Formats: sequence, C-alpha cells, structure tokens
Amino acid sequence: MQDDLFGAPPAPPPTQPKPLATAPDSVDEDPAAPAVTRRRSGEVRTLPHDETTRALAASLNPRIRLGASTWSYPGWAGIVWDEGPYSDAVLAKNGLTAYAQHPLLRCVGIDRSFYRPLTEAQYARYASQVPDDFRFVVKAPALVTDALVRGEQGQGRQPNTAFLDPALATQEFIAPALAGLGDKVGALVFQLSPLPFSQLQRLPLVLARLRALLRALPDVRGATPDGVVAVEVRDPEWLSPVMAPLLADVLKETGATYCLGLHAKMPRMAEQLPLLRALWPGPMVCRWNLNPLHGAYGYEDAQRSYEPYDRIHDVDEETRALIVRTVRGVTGAGQNAFVTISNKAEGCAPLSARALAQGVAANSGLGTALR
Repeated sequence: MQDDLFGAPPAPPPTQPKPLATAPDSVDEDPAAPAVTRRRSGEVRTLPHDETTRALAASLNPRIRLGASTWSYPGWAGIVWDEGPYSDAVLAKNGLTAYAQHPLLRCVGIDRSFYRPLTEAQYARYASQVPDDFRFVVKAPALVTDALVRGEQGQGRQPNTAFLDPALATQEFIAPALAGLGDKVGALVFQLSPLPFSQLQRLPLVLARLRALLRALPDVRGATPDGVVAVEVRDPEWLSPVMAPLLADVLKETGATYCLGLHAKMPRMAEQLPLLRALWPGPMVCRWNLNPLHGAYGYEDAQRSYEPYDRIHDVDEETRALIVRTVRGVTGAGQNAFVTISNKAEGCAPLSARALAQGVAANSGLGTALR
C-alpha cells in the first residue's frame, strides 16, 4: 500500500488593507470606503480563512474528510464563524452553511438522528446547505440500535422489540437518508449501544440478527459515490479473539465496514485496527469521541472541563499519530477516510481536525497502520 505525502509550503497571509478614517460626526459617505453589509436576523457568517489554511487543505488527498461530530457551538467564534456572537439555537439552525465553508471541514456528523429518526425533508435541508463534495456521517436511530428502551436518564427500562429490525432500519434511516442526502451520504453508522449482560452472553445470536439486518438494507455503496454502512460497537467483548473474526466475516459478506469508535468504553485505537485490517481493502470510518483521560463514564466531566470548546485542553498524541498513519495509508491506496471528532476528544474539534491535517501533510515517513 502506497503512503504518499501530500504537502505544500504554506503561503504567507495576505496583507490586510488599513481601514479608512472618517470624521466622527460626518454624515457624508466616503465613496472609497467598503460597503458595510448588515447581518440578517439568524445569519451565521463564516470566518474568513487565511492562505495558510487554504494551502493546507489543498495539500490533502481529496479522499480525506475530516470534520466535527456536530456544529452548534458558540465557542467556535474566531475558529469556524466570525465573532458573532451566536446562540446554540441559531447555530443549530443556520450554522451548517458557515461550517461547510471551512476548508478543512469536509464532513460532519449528524447525531440527533440517534435520538429520533429524521425525515427525508430534514436530510434534504442539511444537504442543501453544503457544497457538492461535502459528506455526512449519520447515526442510525436508537430505535433499532439499542437492545433496551431507555428512560430520560439513560437507564434501561425494558427490552426493545425493534432491536436490529431490518424493515424499521430501512424505513426510518437508510431510505430517508439516501433520498434526502443523495450523493452527500458519507457513512451511515449503526452504533450498537452497550448491551445488557444477558445479550453479552449471547453475542453470536446478536451477530446473527445484525447479519440479517445488514443483508436486508438497500445497497448504499451502489446508490452513492462514497456512501458506506458502518457498524460501531460499545462493548469490548465484540473485539475478543472469538468474536472479532466472526464480526469481520459478517461485515465483509454484507459490504459494510467497521467504525473505529474511539471512546473510553472501548479499547484504544491500536486494538481496534486489526478488525479494520481484516476488511481491507475498504474505507475508513472513525468517530473520535472521548479523551481516555476522563474514563469510560467521563463524558460529563469532559464537557465541564472543555466548555466552551474554544481551545485544545488535553492533547492525545497517541490517537493523533495513529489516525494520521491510518488516514494516510487508506487514502493513499485509493480508499475514502471519514473522521469525525467530538469536542470531548481534546477540547475543540476544529482545532483537532487542523492538527490531524497538519500531521497528514507533514509526515511522509509514518508508513501505514494497516500493514
């Protein structure tokens, strides 16, 4: 597998023109002054990006798609949007267009679909806000990916009779996502929530149900230029020496792939890569969710520590290096790589994406993590 360097020396930032001075009380307009456009209500404006950022983005293999797990964060002012200020609600509704203009952010996660299925029209609205070469990484509804029906606090209340139901998965997820997003589909991710103990003791039966679901789904790869179905797990038992080869066989048979779920509940990335290697050649789907410093149940701790997500707090050098190596190897061999990043990974997802891009562009001797 070839692992090429796609690099270019950064260009100096452009010289900014000095503002024209005007008399403080003058009512006459200076015809040489730039026009000041009034911000429309609810409008979100992207941050003008310098030539260094644009040169870095241009140096990357176009199959590399880095992005955040979602986009509605006021703390990204001066990083993704202009200074605003913007509320969470305004960014959730209107921030995607500004986000998608960032040269390094070429994909994004849609997590809200996990909590309630989205309609074709909702997906189509997202698709209308981004360029043609932008891609979405979408989570399947918990309706079909959680073995339990849960309460508001996440506690399991009763078994979910719709768990891994193929008809519901198609009707409530695959079909509307394909129809609404069209060619902008990236990865459609079935994240299997942590299983109850009784299910963990019968993983081969759960795997049989997963196989039946994946076999019954519409052909996502055939319907889209870059789309793929991916399976993410939240129980390390799936990666045992017994289960990992069986899971790989099912994914390979059904044309799906494994999603590297970088979460403290799971083994580190190095221990998950053998499953991805077993599926080679194929795309890379990675969701970098939580810094291991916070432990398996440290999501709220990370949120308290990192808000408002405007800077890097805890660099995870091990994960960065391994993502860089894997992305280089996968895309250098002509396969796609989708990497979405949570603010809880290091403190600021767009800045983590920039660090990964710099690593990919700068390190030609890293080899490939899939060898």
